Amino acid sequence: MQFKGRTVAAFILLTMAASVLVTLTVADRFIAFGSEGTTTRAASSASSGQYGLNEKELRKLNTVLGLIETKYFRDVDRVKVLDGAVNGMMGALGDPYSVYMEKSVAKQFSETIEGSFTGIGAGVQIKDGKITVESAIKGSPAERAGVMPNDVLLSVNGEKLSGLSLNDAVAKIRGPKGSKVKLLIQRSGMNQPLQLTIVRDDIDYETVYAHLRDDGIGVIEIRQFSLNTGDRFAEELDKLEKQHMKALIIDVRGNPGGVLPVVVSVAQPFVPKGKTIVQVEDKNGHREKTASNGPGKQYPVAVLINKGSASASEVLAGALKEEANAVLVGETSFGKGTVQVSYDKQLADGSMIKMTIAKWLTPLGNWVHEKGLKPDVAVQPPDYYTAARMSKTTTLMPNTISEDTKSLQVMLTGLGYKIDRKDGYYSTATADSVRLFQQKAGLSMTGNADKATAEKVEEQLIAKIRDEKSDAQLQKAVSVLQAKLGNVK
Repeated sequence: MQFKGRTVAAFILLTMAASVLVTLTVADRFIAFGSEGTTTRAASSASSGQYGLNEKELRKLNTVLGLIETKYFRDVDRVKVLDGAVNGMMGALGDPYSVYMEKSVAKQFSETIEGSFTGIGAGVQIKDGKITVESAIKGSPAERAGVMPNDVLLSVNGEKLSGLSLNDAVAKIRGPKGSKVKLLIQRSGMNQPLQLTIVRDDIDYETVYAHLRDDGIGVIEIRQFSLNTGDRFAEELDKLEKQHMKALIIDVRGNPGGVLPVVVSVAQPFVPKGKTIVQVEDKNGHREKTASNGPGKQYPVAVLINKGSASASEVLAGALKEEANAVLVGETSFGKGTVQVSYDKQLADGSMIKMTIAKWLTPLGNWVHEKGLKPDVAVQPPDYYTAARMSKTTTLMPNTISEDTKSLQVMLTGLGYKIDRKDGYYSTATADSVRLFQQKAGLSMTGNADKATAEKVEEQLIAKIRDEKSDAQLQKAVSVLQAKLGNVK
């Protein structure tokens, strides 16, 4: 299924499968391109016939299954037991990106890379045995609720996630449009867990957004590398160039990745012909390079990255930095440097295995895994960008201490109000600023932050964050490109 323009999809459960929003492809195709642009098939142990269970190992598994079916004190679901065995094998690899997906999960997984999503919009993985957020897609319910990279999900609607498989954990997030899911989150730097309530909803999801600024600098935001993203990017780039664009900013902040051939197609126009876009290295150390057939561009390019830029986003940023003279602006990226292949035909029952089969390297041979790409120009976002959303369950009042008050203080400071502290103690100065905010917002001037006040504060802060003029990272990228344009003159 291919999508053009805007795609409307229902985000009704958590975006799936050990961070499904990573470098991946459909079925059992190896997702690196050869130097001539041809697809290389992954070697399958199933097809080679060289591997598999020997007689002793097979006897052991059959014995265990037989004992379960004949001796266990309750009736068992044979399919569930077998799924558990496969899950156990994948879990033994100790790789958060290698997972087994049951039929229903596999179907949703395939939809994600086609551009049709069901979920709250957060890529997740199991990290150190914990369900951990890799990134929340910009504009998704998760992003709007304040979910951040590296947030650890502790419970869903009061049910603990500790010890559950990723599939089981995600199953607890499922629900119809309009219903709510309560996530208990542990965030680094916070003493107490944070509770976020997310409303499942239909959202207008587009992977590519573009516009031309008045100064002639184009901005193309890529939110994920789905199957339609390459075509959409080419369309928007062509439009900007026909408008006589002078320089370009490619924004992959919060982009958790996607399909490798797609990101290769996005990089092609910028990387001169014959130069490397990405390298893929197998377990034997053999490297295969993907060479560009593109013309290269004469105008300067900057790439915006942050800690939520992962996988395919890092492929693009690394290629453009090392082979297209692009400048990286923002924060150090996530650091996901492995390649996955999804196998479904071999299992023949609708289920799927997604397994790491190689690592990818930048054109110069750098491996970003668990390190990330460092920006050429570092720009940290203001603290209100990462402020936790307020729970709004109680009215915040003077002489109390809470994480909600801490968020309130950070947000009010971001909106330009004077606050004497940001430690969560509801001071007199905090009450005065709340009262002033209420007056300007047309609310009752109580000085207490009730639900209406908290919602209005967050509404105004979100509007400020989405205002390009308030985007410190983007504005820095603009100034970098303007300087380059000045140098060209």
